[in-house]
Amino acid sequence: MEKIGTTNSDIEGLFEGKKRLKNPFVPIGAFITAGVLTAGLISFRQGNSHLGQQLMRARVVVQGATVAVMVGTTYYYGEMFKSSGAD
Repeated sequence: MEKIGTTNSDIEGLFEGKKRLKNPFVPIGAFITAGVLTAGLISFRQGNSHLGQQLMRARVVVQGATVAVMVGTTYYYGEMFKSSGAD
């Protein structure tokens, strides 16, 4: 029986280092999403609804790609954790 407050070295190994260094695409995707959203809102405010609508569609695509990268990374690191023998 483990004492409360002790760490499992297998689990600790998953979280060493910075997560953004393991997958730099997630913060990059978040910044691109925010940039496209901002540009779209500015276009709507200036009265250019056609460009604003295109930018909102682009935002959805970029946001979906960011979520897909997050899910893929979670699956990849989950498989690495399973294959390391930790149960």
